[in-house]
Order: sequence, then structure tokens, then C-alpha cells
Amino acid sequence: MDDSASTQARPGRRRAPRASASDEAPVVVPGLPGGALRPLDDRAADQVIDAAFELLERVGFAGAPQSGIDAMVAAGARVDDSGRVYLSRAMAEATLALAPRETTVFGFRADRDLNVGGQRVHLGVGGAAVQVLDGATGQFRDSTALDLQDLARVVDVCDNIHYFLRPTVARDMPDDRTLDINTAYACLSGTTKPIGLSFTGPDTVDDVADMIAMATGAPFAERPACFVAAVHVVPPMRFATEGCLVMERAIARGMPIQTCSAGQAGATSPAALAGALAQGLAECLAGVIYVNAIKPGHPVISAFMPFISDLRTGAMTGGSGECAIASAAASQLLHRLGLPSTACAGMTDAKQADNQAGYEKGLTVALTAHAGSNMVNLSAGMLGSIMAASAEAFVIDNDMHGAILRTVRGIEVSPETLSVDVIESVVHGEGHFLGTDQTMRLMKRDYLYPDLGDRRSVADWQKDGSPTLWDRARDRVAAILAEPMSGHVPADADRAIRERFPILLPERKR
Repeated sequence: MDDSASTQARPGRRRAPRASASDEAPVVVPGLPGGALRPLDDRAADQVIDAAFELLERVGFAGAPQSGIDAMVAAGARVDDSGRVYLSRAMAEATLALAPRETTVFGFRADRDLNVGGQRVHLGVGGAAVQVLDGATGQFRDSTALDLQDLARVVDVCDNIHYFLRPTVARDMPDDRTLDINTAYACLSGTTKPIGLSFTGPDTVDDVADMIAMATGAPFAERPACFVAAVHVVPPMRFATEGCLVMERAIARGMPIQTCSAGQAGATSPAALAGALAQGLAECLAGVIYVNAIKPGHPVISAFMPFISDLRTGAMTGGSGECAIASAAASQLLHRLGLPSTACAGMTDAKQADNQAGYEKGLTVALTAHAGSNMVNLSAGMLGSIMAASAEAFVIDNDMHGAILRTVRGIEVSPETLSVDVIESVVHGEGHFLGTDQTMRLMKRDYLYPDLGDRRSVADWQKDGSPTLWDRARDRVAAILAEPMSGHVPADADRAIRERFPILLPERKR
């Protein structure tokens, strides 16, 4: 705790002693309940939901592979001569009823597992950035597999980032199979938190499942320690054939599925936000129906990501007010249907970790978290409209996450916290609350302090050389990466993985 603000407020007062480590408990934790923010009233939400069901039945979806068509027809879908699949509301609701209302996203260790469902909020990363901002040079460059592993190592020690969906593409891999395998290896070797992967095609799903089983020492079906982020639709209203085949193979191996609808309002979905929400919800529901038609009850989380266009240029904008409110509404709609949800937030259009990045990320992540999204992808580390990632931005955003999660936790109101007796005692006593038992008890239980945010006086900051937030973040990342690899993948398992698979990442000090 930085006491400078307290001592400035009450000159001459003795500083309160610090709470002992034994009194400390996490102020914020994964899975805090959100849902207080409801951008749509009940009538408006139901209108959007009705429009989504109408789109399923009236417009339908093209592009499904024959295996998916067969499964959905067996579940009650109708298909026309062109192969377009139509899902009646009765059929859709019957199939949706088979979907689990919550699921587990597994970490490398059981203490990292996340219970996804209800309105429990988890903040994570994700994306497919093709560049990183090099903290040492300040320049953007193509991202590599080593960059991905380092980002995973940084996230592993960021308490307020809860899972690691691959945020960057390793541009140094020679072919698709090598890319998928080294991406999986970089993620699982870099963090014990739950990892999420995308695949270039279905052929490498089995390889990756086998690799993870070798690393964890448990059969993959018993502990599927990764989920697949599958782009199952190409908006508007078309199944992504290859993505669906990836989904089917992942289902066969027992991987939890995170489906993905990412229509861009004004480009691949309507400019009217209500229409964009209706189309995106229909696309998400089609993904849940597809998965449960293939295997009833298989865990699926709907990533409902209503992206936004800057209508002056047609370019995607990730930091707008429209993006914030649409993402919050998307989470609300999935909650209303009782389905596990993923939203996207934190997709700043800024190119540096500057004021623009701060307000765009804070706005979008806070609204989405307060709407109760179960998983918030892309919420940390991204820059340049998700075209680049930065390790320094990850540690900065970890501070932001903590503050946002503290607001999600809310305010406890009870006879004890209303503090009438404490106020009376202070008024008739020392006249301040700094040293009271209540203050000492709550200073670490209810108050969260930033790791990087600077709360010192201007004079103390200047005396220290006037370091910027970026300076502190760069030092923090350097300290993390100077440590040996965690070694949670046993050495003999790592050797076996390297013997079986084309791992191009070098061995690093454990």
C-alpha cells in the first residue's frame, strides 16, 4: 500500500501499520458475478431474440459440410436443393435445450480451471495479431513462436488475466501443421492457465490433443486442457466449412468448443445495432445447434462478437462506444437464453499504450464485464485494432483488469460495513479512521492496489527520474522473462514431445 496520499491528507498523522501477510486474501478473483448492466430492457431483448429465431427459420445458412447437414437434418432441420439449412424455432429450441448451461475450461493444473456459465466473469486474451510491439525498440515487427511463448509466460503471472487464447500468429513457421503444433506448444509450455487454440484445419487437432495429454500426463478425454476457438460462420449467415470440420474433429476428441460469430456492423452485418445483434445471435445459436446435433450435451461457449465499422472508411474500430454497448448487449442476450457466453473487448484502435488505449480499453472491458460475459476475449495486450500485441500492454492491462473486477465485485452492505459504531467511536476519539481495527482489517481485503500504476506524490516521482507507465511495464516484462521457464511440463514429457512432433522453439532454461 502507498501511504503518501493518506499522509498528505492528514499531515502529522502516524502511518497505519501494514496488515500481515496472513491477513491477506484476494480482493478480486476469477468468476466474480456480473450482469448488473443490461443495455436492453426485457421487451427489446426479446425482440432481438425473436428476430434471431426468425432468421434461423426464414433465411437459414449455406456452406455447411455434408456431415453437418446430415446431423442437423437428423435433429429436425430442413435443407433445400442448394444445401442451405433452415432451422425452425421448435427444432432450434429443442436442440438448444441439450446444450450445457455451464462448462469447465481446463488449465494445466486443476487450481487454474474456470467454471464458465451463469454470469461469472473471466477476463482473458485472444486474437490473431500478426505483429508485436517490441518493448526494447518501440518498433512493430512480425510475431514469432518465441513471442507467443513469452506472452504466455507474462500472462501466467498476471493475476487478473484468467486464460490464454492464442493472441498472435507465429509468422516464422514454414507450414500449417508446424504452425498449429508450435502454437500449441508455445501456449502450453508458457502458462498453466487455460489455453485456447485455433487450427488451420482439422488434421492437426489429434496431434495437439495427443501433445497436451503427453504434457499433462492424463488422457485428453479426462482432462482436455485446451479449448478450441472455432470460426464456425462467415457472416452474413454462412457456415465456414473448414471451421465446422475443425469443430467436428475437436468434438470427437472432447475439446470444449468456443464458437465465433464476428459480423462487422455496416460491412458483414447491418449498420443498425439491433439488426447486427439479431444476425450475430442467430449465427451463435446456429453454432450451438450444430455442436449439439453432432454430439448432444457437448460443452460449447458462444463467442458473440459484434464488431463495429467506422462508417467513414469501412475499417473495423475496436474501441468505440458502439462496440462497448453492443458487446455488453450480446452478453445480455446469451444470458437471457441461459447459454455460456464470450464477448470481445479491449480491442483498442490506438497504436501505443497511451491515453486513447486506456480509455478505449477501460470503457469496453468494463461494460462487457458488468454485463456478465463469462469470457472476455482480447481484453488485454492488443493494439492497433487487434493487429498487434504487446507484452508491456499485458502487464499494464492486468492493472486495469484488477480495477474493473473490483467494480464488478461491488459494495457489500451490512450492519458491520455501514460502520455506525465505528463512526461514533472515531468522532468521539482520534477524529480519523487510519488506525482503526476496521481499516486495518479491510485494507487488503476490500482495497486493491495497482502493480504499475503510480500513486506517489509528484515530488517523489520526479526524484525517481519521472518514469512513465511504459518504463515501468518494460522493466516488469524484462524481470518476468529473465526468470527461468516454469517447468510445469516435466522434462521427460518435453523430450517425448520434441521427439514426436516438429517443435521448432528452442529449449530454454528451466
